[in-house]
Amino acid sequence: MEFMGDNHWAALAGLFAGGALGLSSSIGRFCTLGAIEDALYGDDYSRLRMWALALAVGIASMFTLEAFGAVDFSHTIYYSLKWNPIASIVGGLMFGWGMALAGNCGFGALSRMAGGDLRSFVVAVIMAISAYMAIGGPTAVVRDWLFPQELYEGNPQGIAHMVGRWFDAGPLVPALIFAATCAVWAFSGKKFRTSRTHIIWSVVVGFAVAFGFWATNWIGVNGFDEITVESVSYSAPLGETLVYLMTWSGATMNFGIGSVTGVLVGSFIGTRIKGRFRWEACDDPRELGRSVFGAFIMGTGGVIALGCSIGQGLSGFSVLAYSAPVVLGSIFIGANLGLRYLIHGFHKV
Repeated sequence: MEFMGDNHWAALAGLFAGGALGLSSSIGRFCTLGAIEDALYGDDYSRLRMWALALAVGIASMFTLEAFGAVDFSHTIYYSLKWNPIASIVGGLMFGWGMALAGNCGFGALSRMAGGDLRSFVVAVIMAISAYMAIGGPTAVVRDWLFPQELYEGNPQGIAHMVGRWFDAGPLVPALIFAATCAVWAFSGKKFRTSRTHIIWSVVVGFAVAFGFWATNWIGVNGFDEITVESVSYSAPLGETLVYLMTWSGATMNFGIGSVTGVLVGSFIGTRIKGRFRWEACDDPRELGRSVFGAFIMGTGGVIALGCSIGQGLSGFSVLAYSAPVVLGSIFIGANLGLRYLIHGFHKV
C-alpha cells in the first residue's frame, strides 16, 4: 500500500465492484426498474428472483465476514446514523417515482449510458447535481430541517442483530435463515432456476456487494487514512464523480468514484460482447423534460433515504439494516405509482 494511497486503493476496489455490477446489467440484465416492470406488467418474476438470490449471497457473505471479525457494521452509514423511518419512506417514494419518470435508476442510467443511450447521460448528470444539492447545496437546508441526520450509538440497527438479542444469540444464524429464505424463493421459479445466466450474475452481484464492504473495511484497518466502510451506491457517488471530474487536482478519489467508473467500464464491455451498443436519444422534448424531472427527484430522494435502489436495496439490505426493507418497499411503491401515472395519468394512480 506504500506506492498508492489508501483512497486510491478504495477507488480500485470500487472499480472492481462496480465493474461486476456493470457486467451483470449489460449481460445478465440485472435492473431495478426492469424487474419491477416485468413483475407488474409482464407477470415475470425472474429479475426479482435475481434480486433475491443476490441478497441471499450478500447477506450470507456479510454476516459470515462479521462473525470472523472481517467487517465492522458499526462503521457503515446504515448503522452509524440514527434511522429515520419517515426519511426512509419519503426518500424511497421520491426515488421510486423519479425512477419511473426517468426510465432508470442511477445505476441503470450509468449502464445504459455506457451502451450509447444519451438520455441516460442526461439522467445521470441531473441526478448527480440534485444529489449534491441535497447534501450541501440549496435543497440541503430543507432536507436537513425536515430529515436531520444524527449519529447513533446504541444497539446495532440491524434486523438480524435485533432477532439475535431476542434469543440471546448472535446475528449470524438469523441472517443465514433470512438468506436461505431469499434463496428458496428465488429458486422456486422454474424459469429462473433453469437460467444459468440469471443465477450466475445474481451470485456475482451478491459477492460484489460483500467485496465492497470487506475491501473498504480492510483498507481502513490496515491503512493510514480515514476510509469509510461502504459498498455500491449510486446517488451521492454520482455527484462525487462529477465534482472530481471538474476539480480533479484538488479532489480525492474514493470508493464511490471508482464504483461509478466501474459500472461504465463493465457495462461498455458487456454491451460490446452482446452486440447491443447503439446510439439513442429522447423521442421528443416531453420525454426529455420528464427524464430531467425524474432524475432530479431521484437524486434528492436518494440522499434523504441514505441510499438508492442499489445503496439501500442491495448494500443496506446485505447488512440487514432497519432502513433497507423500508426504503426498498417505498421505492417499489413509488415506481408502481409512477409507472401507472405514465400509462394511465393521474386519474387512475
